[in-house]
Amino acid sequence: MRIVSLLPSATETLFALGFDEEIVGVSHECDFPPQAKTKTCVVRSRLPGDATPAETDRLVRHYVERGESIYAVDRDLLEALAPDLVITQDLCHVCAATPGELAAALEQISKQPEVLSLDPLDLGDVWRDILWIGERTGRRERADAFVEEIGLRLARIEIDAAYFGKRPRAVVLEWLRPFYVGGHWVPEMVLYAGGHDVLGKAKTPSYRVTIEEVIAAAPEVLFLAPCGYDAEKARKEYLSMSLPEEWKKMPAVRDGRVFAMNANAYVSRPAGRLVTGIEAMAKALHPEMKIRPKAEAAMLQIGEPVRHLRAAASASES
Repeated sequence: MRIVSLLPSATETLFALGFDEEIVGVSHECDFPPQAKTKTCVVRSRLPGDATPAETDRLVRHYVERGESIYAVDRDLLEALAPDLVITQDLCHVCAATPGELAAALEQISKQPEVLSLDPLDLGDVWRDILWIGERTGRRERADAFVEEIGLRLARIEIDAAYFGKRPRAVVLEWLRPFYVGGHWVPEMVLYAGGHDVLGKAKTPSYRVTIEEVIAAAPEVLFLAPCGYDAEKARKEYLSMSLPEEWKKMPAVRDGRVFAMNANAYVSRPAGRLVTGIEAMAKALHPEMKIRPKAEAAMLQIGEPVRHLRAAASASES
């Protein structure tokens, strides 16, 4: 079987199921595992590589409002690769080529492949898609074992987090300029981790919020998880921002509980590594929890408690 994956999440899953040789084409964002970057890239972005976050947001909204894709699929490469299966999605036109863009390319090639579209709205859908890929590629047994392992890890995290009782209030920012809060499976990740996402809405797209709304939500833990960013890039972006004095008074900022996440690997990509993201979130929400070093490395804590504000808050609470 010859497979072209236009989704980083699907590429990650295919490799997890042992499809090293069968993957013949990928998208420009397929970067895990490292072998993915050795495959032929059949997609390019129409966004300039040096665009600022604000410019990226403006251009994305421009393309989406016009019903245009921000990605271009290379028809000639598809013809040469002659895939039997192409994996795509219709959930987020910011994340991958649109079905229309893919269809336009496919109708011009001589061999018509099977097309599998993955559109997860929550964690259950993410695990279902792993099984679906296994079913369509003849690796269902291996996919079953992979999902079972994920389920055991989730259960351990949920049990450990429940031990601490209290669910801290959390906000997950999926973009910083302007602010967007994470939707779809992200609020569910916070729930499994033992927290309460006070702005995110499960099974719905991320949405834009004002700085006033974030401040009013008074999160005790703030996760910075810009889509496509690693933790260091998210940290730098946050520290470069000019934020009002009211921001520093939020419990999360006041107490030094702001965490930059490696969202590209562990939050925004609907694949098996979301479990590592949940584990990292659990550690941020419940510092006493013991987690694996890999999960510790999934995030960076930003700043120390603002001591004079924390002292004033403690005095007012007493």
